[in-house]
Amino acid sequence: MGPLTLALNSDSFPAAASPSSSDASSKKFLNVPMVKRKAFASVSMQEDKPFDFLRTLFEGVIAGGTAGVVVETALYPIDTVKTRLQAARGGGKIVLKGLYSGLAGNLAGVLPASAIFVGVYEPTKQKLLKMFPENLSALAHFTAGACGGIAASLIRVPTEVVKQRMQTGQFTSASAAVRLIAAKEGFKGLYAGYGSFLLRDLPFDAIQFCLYEQLRIGYKVAAKRELNDPENAIIGAFAGALTGAITTPLDVIKTRLMVQGSANQYKGIVDCVQTIVREEGPPALLKGIGPRVLWIGIGGSIFFGVLERTKLLLAQRRPIVGEDKKQD
Repeated sequence: MGPLTLALNSDSFPAAASPSSSDASSKKFLNVPMVKRKAFASVSMQEDKPFDFLRTLFEGVIAGGTAGVVVETALYPIDTVKTRLQAARGGGKIVLKGLYSGLAGNLAGVLPASAIFVGVYEPTKQKLLKMFPENLSALAHFTAGACGGIAASLIRVPTEVVKQRMQTGQFTSASAAVRLIAAKEGFKGLYAGYGSFLLRDLPFDAIQFCLYEQLRIGYKVAAKRELNDPENAIIGAFAGALTGAITTPLDVIKTRLMVQGSANQYKGIVDCVQTIVREEGPPALLKGIGPRVLWIGIGGSIFFGVLERTKLLLAQRRPIVGEDKKQD
């Protein structure tokens, strides 16, 4: 709209205008595109429209919840194998039965957790992108990812504790797991390993979403167009797999602390690391890296593919209120 208005104004100058006036107008017109901001990665970013916090929050909640449930359902067996590999001490055998154990209870937590994460991430990201200069867009994405992770952790941690206890065969149902954990370990038992969870998930969320958004920005600049679904999925897979590999030691520590129960084999994060290295050697900190990278890589592909498609569909359904007012 901006360049069109200026072009009309320049055409309205009299033909007899002085050369200096004409040159000044031309320079002013040519300078306008120089201050135009580059589009950012999110499909929901509308540069010409004011920031709508509630709509961005709503769309993020819907898109995040949808993507989270689809990923968790599709890849739960791989996650179960990964958890059992990490929980096994020494040369313990891995049982390949009941790979969907705890899925229903886990979805009850994944849905709100994913919804909260993206619901916080999207408006925070857009607000920070408006506040920060363009060369700090990566910091905006990194910070927004960490904020989303903190908000979602209040639901993610109890969900993760129950899920992993069921995956390792300690309980047969989510309701029984919650009841017995609270009875034996107290309410804090549902938040076992909370510190290690944040130690793993905050860097993971921040790095993964920062990588994903920055790769999308670079690809869009090179392609000079919007990305399609397969391209979003491929970028999501790469960002997820790389971040998953980097954070595997943190995931091993988190798993050990969460599944130890009331036995208290480890006194904390530092003691857990020291005990694992002393008894099993440093390679034990990379246990489950194969299934983890596979799971998160495929999960990143599905999650970001579904997320961007859902955001786009929601954006297309927005009422064009501004246009109606202008016509009136």
